[in-house]
Amino acid sequence: MPITPQAYAPARPLLSLGSDFWDPVAPAAFPETRLRFRNDRAAAEVGLADLTDEEWTRHFGRFTPLPDTLPQPLALRYHGHQFRQYNPDIGDGRGFTFAQLRDDQGRLKDLGTKGSGQTPWSRFGDGRLTLKGAVREILATEMLEALNVPTSRTLSVIETGEELHRGDEPSPTRSAVLVRLSHGHIRIGTFQRLAYLRDEANMRRLTAYVLGELYGEPGDDPVRLLTHVVGRTATLAARYMAASFVHGVLNSDNINVTGESFDYGPWRFAPTWDAQFTAAYFDHAGLYAFGRQPEAIGWDVAQLAAALRLIADSDPLIAALEGFAPAFQAALPPAILWRLGRAPVDTATDRATVRTVEATLRNTQAPLDRFFFDAFATDLPPDYGLEWDSVRAALAAHPPRRARDAGYWSASPCSMQIAEVEALWAPIATDDDWAPLEAKIAAIRAMGAALA
Repeated sequence: MPITPQAYAPARPLLSLGSDFWDPVAPAAFPETRLRFRNDRAAAEVGLADLTDEEWTRHFGRFTPLPDTLPQPLALRYHGHQFRQYNPDIGDGRGFTFAQLRDDQGRLKDLGTKGSGQTPWSRFGDGRLTLKGAVREILATEMLEALNVPTSRTLSVIETGEELHRGDEPSPTRSAVLVRLSHGHIRIGTFQRLAYLRDEANMRRLTAYVLGELYGEPGDDPVRLLTHVVGRTATLAARYMAASFVHGVLNSDNINVTGESFDYGPWRFAPTWDAQFTAAYFDHAGLYAFGRQPEAIGWDVAQLAAALRLIADSDPLIAALEGFAPAFQAALPPAILWRLGRAPVDTATDRATVRTVEATLRNTQAPLDRFFFDAFATDLPPDYGLEWDSVRAALAAHPPRRARDAGYWSASPCSMQIAEVEALWAPIATDDDWAPLEAKIAAIRAMGAALA
């Protein structure tokens, strides 16, 4: 097989955790496998870009094992709080970890699936994924990567030839299996499960695994682990806000301990700076609304601290946890200034600028995509009225971090509102026309290059 030898670095440290952490499973036998999306840019980072389409489909549709990594798929075990209600009956219910590889930076990466069939944790689900859901995940991950949010990458989408019935969308609908490339799939809920079971030995083993394999540090110090997670998740929360992204389901089983966003269901991009904007139609209380995401992620990290009390004293854990709010406050100004194409100046100036920008966006309810496009590394146009003068003055204190190139900045902002998602899905659903989606992915990547 044409794996790139100098880039392909198989790994299998997940096996060292032992069988208490996962269940061996078999992938579903799909009626067909039609390759719909392959992310060669991401695949190149782990030595897989040279696979033929036939080989790609065999590995990521039929799940023939990749050489020298996991010999069979593993469904991970975890618990978690779902909308603040503890659930001990969850785990990988429609996915599994298929392989582990080192990327071109030496980081451990998991290939995880979505829609690959039933597992012991499927409960009453069919273990499948709709093709529309897969398309939505492509769009979410591509957009977030372009907007500087740490995110999993959609590596592959293969249509599988089944008709699925769902209560919240037109049925029957087409099916797919998705493979994501992610910096680990260890969740806060993975630790919560061990605390629930009072399993000290495996809690220490998991702590050492995360520190060693995902943070590159020796030892099994739970306070050190929590400190890392606090910093990474606070940065994630700040970049969600800067990207105007609403994940929709920030349950503790959906928070990766590397601070990398993943698993996209009812996501949205907020059209305006509206703290109450929600993504999930079932989030009636607005628990995971746009403006409450930092609070929600901080609450989840507090559940990690609570779980780690099994092997650590409370006081140092509390001290580490109290770093979340300051870390978020420190991460937000550079995240927003990055999207504005501006260089930070100093802490006080940066925070004052961001407060001014936030207040004006909230008061005017200006379209976010348009504002960030117009303000990137340049003065606001004259059609922004007097109410924007304070923003003009604040931004003038920050030199541009890069120039506006003539390509991307000569057109209109690349956005991803829900109406656009539906418009991209419609030609696929009606005419099997993937050209608009492919053009949108190209536009998103062009935006990412212009912002980077």
